[in-house]
Amino acid sequence: MTTVWFVRHGESEANAGLPTTHPKTTQLTERGHHQAQQIAQAVTAPPDLIVTSPYWRTKQTAQPTIARFPAATQEEWRVQEFTYLCPNRYQNTTVHERRPLSDAYWQRCDPMHVDGVGAESFADLMQRVQDVHHQLNKLDAKFVLIFSHGRFMRAFLWSCLTRSLEVNAKRFRQFYAFINAFAVPNGAILPVRWRSSDVWFGEITTAHLSEPQSGSAEE
Repeated sequence: MTTVWFVRHGESEANAGLPTTHPKTTQLTERGHHQAQQIAQAVTAPPDLIVTSPYWRTKQTAQPTIARFPAATQEEWRVQEFTYLCPNRYQNTTVHERRPLSDAYWQRCDPMHVDGVGAESFADLMQRVQDVHHQLNKLDAKFVLIFSHGRFMRAFLWSCLTRSLEVNAKRFRQFYAFINAFAVPNGAILPVRWRSSDVWFGEITTAHLSEPQSGSAEE
């Protein structure tokens, strides 16, 4: 049995409503760095493995924890945010300015649609979720931290709750409803106990944060 903590990155420039140039290079705000320090203090047992996504904001969030537990193995997995908009189409824009493009994507309800270079389809997202299932099954570790993103964390949770990785328009609509039903605040921790045949989820918590957020703009 492996204990896995999925951790959403701290507040990013996009979450704070600032313009950004690319989803991979969006960085933490001062508040996000403070949240990263608080996450590190919430980890009381040495992790065997610390995972980040390729996106900078997860690496920045993980850094205080890595500094506290330097003996932990570090890996990069494809647990980045669901990037369904082509980055070239929204350079130097805010989340609010991208909202019409985002709404159009979800209203299209095409699980195979790719918006452009650097974007992915819903089918691509679910393949990445499946890949994480396989990676967890292969682990020989007791305690793992995975620094990830809000939509990806909910996609992983949804796949486990529904016990399905099927991709079609109906599932697309169900996923959209699921991710809009609740928020995963910046710095929140989703505890999981993982075994290939069974999975247990704990409560999403922000108790370790001095200023918990009820939610924040995605990305």
